[in-house]
Formats: sequence, C-alpha cells, structure tokens
Amino acid sequence: LACGLASSKAHADIHQTDYASVQRTTMSKILSLEEVAKHNTKKDCWVIVHGKVYDLTKFAPEHPGGSHIIYTFAGKDGSRIFDTIHTPDIFDKYTEDAPLVGELDPKDMPAKEEGPAVPKGEKPPLEYLLNAFEFEQVAKGCLSPPAYAYISSGSDDEVTLRENHSAFGRIWLKPRVMVNVRDINMSTTIFGNKVDFPVMIAPTALAKLAHPDGEKCYCRGAGAHNIIQIVPTLGSLTVEEITAVRRPNQVHFMQLYVNTDRKKTESLVKRAESCGCKALFITVDAPQMGRREKDMRMKYVPQATNQEDDEQEGNRGGGTANYLSSFIDPALAWADIDGFKKMTNMDIVIKGIQCAEDAVLAYKHGAKGIVVSNHGGRQLDYSRSAIETLPEVMDALKKIGADKKMEVYIDGGIRRGTDIFKAIALGAKAVLVGRPVIYGAAGYGTKGVERVLQLLKDEFRTAMMLCGTTRVDEIDSTMVSTKSLHHHYVASPLPDMQDYGYEPFAKL
Repeated sequence: LACGLASSKAHADIHQTDYASVQRTTMSKILSLEEVAKHNTKKDCWVIVHGKVYDLTKFAPEHPGGSHIIYTFAGKDGSRIFDTIHTPDIFDKYTEDAPLVGELDPKDMPAKEEGPAVPKGEKPPLEYLLNAFEFEQVAKGCLSPPAYAYISSGSDDEVTLRENHSAFGRIWLKPRVMVNVRDINMSTTIFGNKVDFPVMIAPTALAKLAHPDGEKCYCRGAGAHNIIQIVPTLGSLTVEEITAVRRPNQVHFMQLYVNTDRKKTESLVKRAESCGCKALFITVDAPQMGRREKDMRMKYVPQATNQEDDEQEGNRGGGTANYLSSFIDPALAWADIDGFKKMTNMDIVIKGIQCAEDAVLAYKHGAKGIVVSNHGGRQLDYSRSAIETLPEVMDALKKIGADKKMEVYIDGGIRRGTDIFKAIALGAKAVLVGRPVIYGAAGYGTKGVERVLQLLKDEFRTAMMLCGTTRVDEIDSTMVSTKSLHHHYVASPLPDMQDYGYEPFAKL
C-alpha cells in the first residue's frame, strides 16, 4: 500500500475512457516466478497481478501515473499495490495494451496477507461511537500511515483545514421555546429529488484506501438513509460498479474533473448519464493541486528504480495528490460551461466557489447549482471556510434575484448536526460530508457509514426541535448569530476529539 498510489492516476484516466469490454483468450501457460523475474526491463516488462502475468511493455510508457511505478514491479508481484486502487477485472475491462501472458505457478504464489491494521477486538463496538470525531480515532488505527496521511491532509500549514470546522464554532444558535415540535420532518428536495435530510456524500477519491468495498460502502450507506451520493471521477471503482449496488429509485450525482483530453471527459459524462446520474458537479478549484505536506512526506510513490525516466525525477515525494492530478485541465474557464450544457442533460453544478463574484458568474453562465467549498482545506491555505463565505454568496445572489433560482450547497468541516442546521440557516440547500464517511468506512465498512449518517441525522433533529422548527424550510437566519463569524482572532471552542484527531505533520 505504502508505494502504490501512483497507479491511481492511471485509474483516473482509465475511468474516462470508453467503457468497452475487451475479450481475452485465457492462456493456460504456467510460468514460474523465476521465469517472470527475467522480464524486468523497459523493453520487456511483465507484472504479476493476482496470479496472472501481464505483459505491460507497451502500456507502461502510456501509464498516466508514470511508467516508473510499473517498472518498479517489473518481473515482480504488484497485487498488493494494485488492490489499493483497482478492481481485479480492470485489465479485462479497459486495457487492450496489457496482454495476458499466462498464470503464475501455484507453488510460487505468495502467502495471503494478514488482516486489518487493528486486530479484531481492539476497535470499540460500533454503538459505542457517539460522534463523527470518534470515527477518526478508530480509522487512524485501521488505515496505513500513508493512507491516513492522504485522507486527512490539508495544504501547507493546514490552517484552512482546521478553520473549516472552527468557523462553525463562531456561529451561535437562538433556541426557541413553547413550540409544538412533536412531529419533525427533516426531508427536503435537491433538484427535485426528495431526500430524508439535507446531506449528500461528498465525492471523495480512492475509497478502497479505507475499505475493500470502496465506494460501494458509501452507496449502500446513502441508500439506507435515502440521501444522494456524488460519484467521484477519482474513485477506486467505476460509476458503473458503484451505481450497480444502489437501491431502487436511489439517486446519484457525478463529480467531474475536466480532462485536458475533452473526448475522455465527454466519454465519462456520457457514461454517468447512462448510469442514471442526474447532476454533474464540475470541480473548478483544482487547476493545480495544493501542497499537502503531510501526504508529500509519506511518499506514497516508491523511490524509483534505476530504470526511471529522468523527467520524472522532480515528481518524487510529491504525494498522492500530485500523481492524481496531471490530467486535470488548468485551462478550464467560464466559457467552457456552455459546452458542458450541450454535452449533457444533467443539471450543471459548479463545485469550488469561494467568493460572491464567482457565485454570480456561475449563475450567469447557466449553472443550476454551486458548491461553496475550499476543497476540504486541501488547496489554498488561508482560504476562508465555506460557512463564512456562504452569507456573502447568498447576499450577492439575492441582489440579482438568483437566490431562489440556483441551489447552493457547502462542504468542509461538517462534523455535527448543528453544523448542518447553521448551514441551512445561512442559505444552503444541503451540505456535503466527506471525511467522516471515509472514517466510518475505514473502521466498520457500510455499517460505519450508516452509523455516521445516523448520528448526524439525530443531532440535526435535536437542533431542529430545540430551535423550534418542524420542517427544514422553517430554518432561517433569524435562528443564528453570526456576529463573531468573520472575526478570526476570536478563540473558537474546539471539541476534544478534534484536538486529538489532528496531527500537524508526519514524523520525519
């Protein structure tokens, strides 16, 4: 695991190619490990994956994650690294340039790996976990250090990462009394789709780092609570694999990183639409990935062999994010939105709005929705939190009569049901939750995801009742005090679990 995520970039690119099954002729040739080991050069590169031997000589130079990761495992078994990103049948589905040579001699098959990082019995029973912060504590013991570094990291000094949740602590609630709150209705609609409460699962990358079932855990959890999962471009699984496990009438949206090769982007958009996705969330805040030093220090990508290309030298130690992002088009501009509107019938949502001016531009270019977001504190450090930016966005949209015409969502730092309540009060239609869901899956799989969502739902219900609201559309700005929201020097009370969960940097 610690050295395999460069291959994820290949998966990202592969996800944007045509979804056409490639028929293979199974070969019965049995190869010894000694024979495979002879094919360990650039001009003759065989790699073992789950007992099958593939000739990756032709494919390696085209691998979007860099040829060096393939050459590192030339003549060797790369199954463990492969499993952190890909599904077992990905060669058969996508790669024409990786012919099957034969199968490894059973006597040379490696012994099965041991179980999870946390031995059974050391994790607390699921019902003992009472808030989202506690799931991170469990996840830290289940994830490998590089995986945890990738998931938890923010950019530079991680000021914005911490500010995302701290800002919620500067908003105070105004409880109301003597209101009949016997019957609470937490449901709302998102683009006309009814959901049980105003939360969506954010499009977080590489879910198999957390659990072998990957994004299927999130899909099942979302289905159990009747909320929407946003499928990521950089998922461990394809949009087809994720949506295949959804419940009847379960709704999915699709997140899009725009590829410099627009044909690949269009292919992915069409696939998402054919899978029934109803909205397209175009991420616009990542023309360059932020410097996530905690991730960079872990050096997911192995030190190169002596066969590594010279031009890749500068990428060493760049961390997972940099290896994931090379296909993203830095030339993406507002004028491109018209092309996406012509490309698909899905509603267009712009994800990554961080100021009022861009919110207005999104509306003027025909977006049906926006996500106010700083990418989970992973891009530009000292960016404001989404919850702080939200009021100015809503004010700007109201001035042009667009506040009721375009749906507004936020993400970043949501850890409590009161955070959801505050976001709705300030104008958001719903919130996106990312890391808590990942940590739930890391510790407990689908059940963990369901538990995280249930806790948020219970907390949100409590907030509604104690503020005297029985429906989501009754929540408004009169129920919160934001006098301290913009005062960054005001000390914010931080939950103990957040203090314990935060680790500034990996040890050198």
